Amino acid sequence: MGVFVFLPLVLPLSAWPIARLAEHNLLPRTATRLLTSVAAVMALCSTLCLALAMVVGTAQLPGNPLPDGWSDPEVREAVPYDEIVGKAAIPALIAVALACARVAWRHFRVRRQAQSALVDLPGGQVAVLPDAEPYAYALPGGRRGRERIVVTTGLLGHLDAGERRALFAHERAHLSAGHHRFLLTVQLAARANPFLRPLRTAVVFTAERWADEESAQCVGDRKAVARAIGKAALVSRGAPVPSFAGFAAPGPVPRRVAALLGPAPAARTWPPSFTTVGLAAWAAAAGTLLSAMSSANSAVTLALILRAATPL
Repeated sequence: MGVFVFLPLVLPLSAWPIARLAEHNLLPRTATRLLTSVAAVMALCSTLCLALAMVVGTAQLPGNPLPDGWSDPEVREAVPYDEIVGKAAIPALIAVALACARVAWRHFRVRRQAQSALVDLPGGQVAVLPDAEPYAYALPGGRRGRERIVVTTGLLGHLDAGERRALFAHERAHLSAGHHRFLLTVQLAARANPFLRPLRTAVVFTAERWADEESAQCVGDRKAVARAIGKAALVSRGAPVPSFAGFAAPGPVPRRVAALLGPAPAARTWPPSFTTVGLAAWAAAAGTLLSAMSSANSAVTLALILRAATPL
């Protein structure tokens, strides 16, 4: 194993360039899927790295229930600086587990609260709330309710017919593409490894851009979508939006509007290799592969060592 066991902790740095470049140089759908996949794999690998180090560190604690052979010198030598790293990994892994559990619990609690608030409203995919505060959001479905688009009369009153169609198309795009799953994944990944936070920020933006482009194709008018986004941002500025409206943060509105006022992005599954964004994408892919290989190698190696050190 050696120092390779620590590589998954720092390899997320290799994805920082693509996190910055993907927002403007990749198709939003491609960028969202790529960045989410990279974040998920790297988060799992770094968490496995902490777990492997914790096994060695826990074996050194007095009164632990692990086999005595797991504290042999051969096992400790598998992790460099085992006395420091092994014991430090214990609170670190606990902190990761608690942070991820809190994110997941809050996500599903907020969804239940939102679905409960809509029980008495008429059926249909669109739920109009008689609220003067202007806001709208897409509510994913689940066991307690179906997916719905929630919008207030306060927001609808500021939009014309074309802008309303753009708004509804945007929220439907969030639901049909399951953007809440991408957002939850990158949020958990950022809790597992702080180096993955730039990817979380990028995915929040690219998911919104994905919905923007889908709504522009649906209504056939990019400027109408840009006006709807701009108006919604202006009238809702300073409005106290309910906590359950945060499934998809709006992202930097000026950049989204500017992108919609320009031509539609080219539909490419992967950027050209010999470009800045292409090289950044390959660097992120290489870092992800190296992280997976390093964590798998460390896990297999430590498992073999522990098996040899454990008496029959």
